[in-house]
Amino acid sequence: MTGEPRRRRRAANDIKESLRVLSIQLSLLNHQVGAHLDLKDVDFYCLDLINRLGPLSPTALSRQTGLHPATMTGILDRLQKGGWVTRERDPEATDRRAVTVRALKDRNAELFQLYAGMNTAMDDLCAGYTDEQLDLLAGFLRNATEAGRTATDDLANG
Repeated sequence: MTGEPRRRRRAANDIKESLRVLSIQLSLLNHQVGAHLDLKDVDFYCLDLINRLGPLSPTALSRQTGLHPATMTGILDRLQKGGWVTRERDPEATDRRAVTVRALKDRNAELFQLYAGMNTAMDDLCAGYTDEQLDLLAGFLRNATEAGRTATDDLANG
């Protein structure tokens, strides 16, 4: 019985360490993708958020990232100049200056091409698991993502 809690603690520590290493590796991959597209890391992360959550207002994007609105303006200027996003007037806003930021999908093929190697590797990896195991892993990753979001929010809010 004494070995069981120790083994569980060791397994949990192995998982946390593997997630940290995975996070670093994915950051390095994203950096390389961004470099191929001539995007700064922060620009690339904002573009990804706009693609996933958009269209968004610049204010909403600032809140999502924790970046100052003036910093966000510079990022959006670079993304718009590069043909990645467009700013559009929000017809439903009471403030006529209000805009939303929308990703331009015609550039997505470039992104997909750069991630093709990783996507193929992940498909091959997933092929070795049963549907039930994949469901378990997907649930774990969703929960780990939410734990990370909570920890980030806690740090950001002091």
